[in-house]
Amino acid sequence: MSEPEIQAGQAAASSGDAANKETVKITPKEVIKVRRRLVTASLLTFFTVDLLMFLRFFFPRTLFEPKTSFILGYPSDFSYGVDTRFQQNARIWVVRNSEGLFVIYARCTHLGCTPDWKDGENKFKCPCHGSGYDNEGVNFEGPAPRPMDRAHVVLNPGGQIVVDTARLYVRDPFRGVDQFGDEGAILRGV
Repeated sequence: MSEPEIQAGQAAASSGDAANKETVKITPKEVIKVRRRLVTASLLTFFTVDLLMFLRFFFPRTLFEPKTSFILGYPSDFSYGVDTRFQQNARIWVVRNSEGLFVIYARCTHLGCTPDWKDGENKFKCPCHGSGYDNEGVNFEGPAPRPMDRAHVVLNPGGQIVVDTARLYVRDPFRGVDQFGDEGAILRGV
């Protein structure tokens, strides 16, 4: 008996059907057909996955970031103090004081974390390492080496505030740079 016949006979005997001990004969041609089907299915699956990977190459993963320039509204929409409406969407705070209106880019100058505005304490506080900033973004405690940056802010012809977070103004006392008084860092008299 060949090996397929022995396996078929053992399967029939172990199935509990003792009265009917017929052996099923599997021919070598049937075995070859099953093997060919298995190999063909495996190769087709392999090449289909390869084709899908090749096609995926033409649709690269991209990161869609928010616009860096956007309109906030009219100056009359903002009262004195810190406005945190845009912290989640644009990562900025709008601050209005006696000098004018300016926009602080909400990134800690220590390691780039996003500080929180603590209204009761009247300061920005970084949750990571404890840097503290006053209501104008100037550091006064913790490891932050310099004040937070200000974003470029102008009025458009319609009188609305336009902010550009791609253009930042820096104050760095160690390098002797102070751009907070520059045109675009603050809107005076609004």
